[in-house]
Amino acid sequence: MWKWKLKWRLESLIEELKDDKGIGVVEVILILVVLIGLVIIFKSQLTSLVQNIFEKITSESAGI
Repeated sequence: MWKWKLKWRLESLIEELKDDKGIGVVEVILILVVLIGLVIIFKSQLTSLVQNIFEKITSESAGI
């Protein structure tokens, strides 16, 4: 009888491991954490890059 219970518990555990409903949410959260971390690390470089791009756009659009 204990073998049957053990087999049933192993089968239910395998079914739980196969269930992947929440994996998408976890992946999205991890990607967001990595992106936010990169933005925080490279904040000054990103700010200067965006400012340079907008300055170039402004100066080039004056010639149109």
